[in-house]
Amino acid sequence: MDTTHTWKFFRAGGFDQVQLDSGADLLALKDLNQKLWVALSCPVHGIEFDDRTLEMVDTDGDGQVRANEVLAAISWAGALLKDADLLTKGTDQLLLADIDDAGAEGRQVLASARLILNTLGKRDASHISLAEMTDINKFVADLQFNGDGVICAQQVDDPTVRATVEDIVKTAGSVADVSGDTGINQEIGDKFFADAAAYAEWFGRGETDAGILPLGTDSDAAALALQAVRDKIDDYFIRCQMAAYDERAALPLSRSAEDYQQLAAKCLSAQNEEVAAFPLATIAAGKPLALHTAVNPAWQDKIDALCQFVLQPLLGERQNLTFDEWKELCTRFDAFADWQKANPAPQVGELGIARVREILSAGQQARIDALIAQDKALAPEIEAIHSVERLIRYQRDLFKLVNNFVSFREFYSGKGKAVFQVGTLYLDGRSCELCVKVNDVSAHATFANSSGVCLIYCELVRQGGSEKMNIAAAFTAGDADFLAVGRHGIFYDRKGQDWNATIVRINDHPISIRQAFWSPYKKLSKTIAEQLQKFAASKAGKVQDGMTKAVTGAADSAPKPAFDVAKFAGIFAAIGLAIGAIGGILASVVGGILSLEFWQIPLAVIGLMLAVSLPSMALAWFKLKKRNLGPILDACGWAINARALINIPFGTSLTGLPKLPEGAQRALFDPYAEKRHVWPYLLGLLVLMAALVWAWYAGYFE
Repeated sequence: MDTTHTWKFFRAGGFDQVQLDSGADLLALKDLNQKLWVALSCPVHGIEFDDRTLEMVDTDGDGQVRANEVLAAISWAGALLKDADLLTKGTDQLLLADIDDAGAEGRQVLASARLILNTLGKRDASHISLAEMTDINKFVADLQFNGDGVICAQQVDDPTVRATVEDIVKTAGSVADVSGDTGINQEIGDKFFADAAAYAEWFGRGETDAGILPLGTDSDAAALALQAVRDKIDDYFIRCQMAAYDERAALPLSRSAEDYQQLAAKCLSAQNEEVAAFPLATIAAGKPLALHTAVNPAWQDKIDALCQFVLQPLLGERQNLTFDEWKELCTRFDAFADWQKANPAPQVGELGIARVREILSAGQQARIDALIAQDKALAPEIEAIHSVERLIRYQRDLFKLVNNFVSFREFYSGKGKAVFQVGTLYLDGRSCELCVKVNDVSAHATFANSSGVCLIYCELVRQGGSEKMNIAAAFTAGDADFLAVGRHGIFYDRKGQDWNATIVRINDHPISIRQAFWSPYKKLSKTIAEQLQKFAASKAGKVQDGMTKAVTGAADSAPKPAFDVAKFAGIFAAIGLAIGAIGGILASVVGGILSLEFWQIPLAVIGLMLAVSLPSMALAWFKLKKRNLGPILDACGWAINARALINIPFGTSLTGLPKLPEGAQRALFDPYAEKRHVWPYLLGLLVLMAALVWAWYAGYFE
């Protein structure tokens, strides 16, 4: 830690956090041990911060802003400003006089800022704003040369070179230019010209070797015509050889009459695949292939092409083709096939050898290289223009970033919202301020469960379902009695837009001490209510079954069992014992309370209630003291470096409970209130009197 800088710390969330107030504090951060930082990494997207600024800070482009990248941003901005305190002002207007032009980079940035203002017609302006940088970005994109080393066809004035660039894009690929168009860079250009030279050399070898191009420039078309029928003609001659081997094979190899009968009922054409599968011609031992008659109609066009491009130029006009002639033709084109396989750049060959030789002979490579070099030469100037935008953004945003990264000052101060708070959820009569954006609900809920915070996961929808988002909202005040999957609420994001919210998952944890106090009684009440409902339902079912049997007469179909006195005597005895035990317990409790002095009775009742609720309250208190923000943010992609606790008082401030406005008038009369009956009070009074009488006779008042 730097001993020359005096640090200030404030305590919040149960730990000490560095207080950053001045530019000197920011510049000295590089010397502050990172063990004292609250966070060491945060995501570029998904938080309430300018994405463009975070992308600039994220120099390695991995989607995470890390501590060293924050330090590098502070160091760079501090070196270009005459006063580092400007970084704490949060303004998006940069005074030209505040740029430190003592160094080469500062002078370049200052010159670029003036160039931008001149371009916008503001030659005499003393400052430049971020809004003006929006226009200058378009200006940079529209420049003929913009420093990215990419040349687009539209940029080239020479029509000859422009045509070559278009041919390169067509055959060798392209990259995106700053302008949004596509063009070529040095790598693509070098590869194209290397491939073009290799293609020209390869093609030249074929031209000088008669064995490779048996028909000269027409060899390619001839080879294609031969290749189209080669397998089928081979099949024909093999079948004829089989017929020569065994004359019985001729008929079945020509296909049987049954095969033709299967085709008879179908609509046939020369393109029919079943027709094409038949032999090229009828099979016979030693039979040559007829070229113009008795040929399978599905292959006639291809045989005609073979005659036109291969047989007539090499053998003259022919009516038939023998097996030996066919073998010789295939052999003459084997060298051509091998030569074709050795083609080093078939994509370049799509331009044709004439065009390739024209490009190579016209010195196009040197002219394109010169254009790319001219574009690259402007890179420092263009970079300086972007540096102006970066400096303005850093001046506006860095102070806010470090107070949501190095410390969580904005979160714990309560004066504003932290960058990870994406909005406010209104649900179940409460407003939740701690809401974070979640990509994967299941993964987040699993990891964030260790935070000890009651998290309600909601699916947010707006614009008829075209926009969707998931959040996790922390409920830190009130109770969870009416929180259930499927309940709906409204969420307001930081822009004030409203979203429909639906609970999809709940991480249940204690919310408050008050909830813990009443929890045992609520559970007991719920259990009793459930048992009474089950009992009532079972009785109602039995009554309904009895009525059904009585109506249908099913009850008369079987004799009724005789009344078993001994059995029911045992049941009644058991019921009596149970009632007696319960009554004895109640009597002991009531008697014990009534044996006290009058002023001791309320204390005893309070003590009894505490005995029931205190364990639940103590357990909740320990859990509430340990609530931790860290796992919630870690599950969102942060790297939290401290135990950022959410204690009971601070947690209560994160969830707002409903209360009437100050000075509001309230009418207590409710015209729809349920009428109060007297008989429950009378029944309670009778029970109390009976208990008192029993206690008197039992001697508890002696």
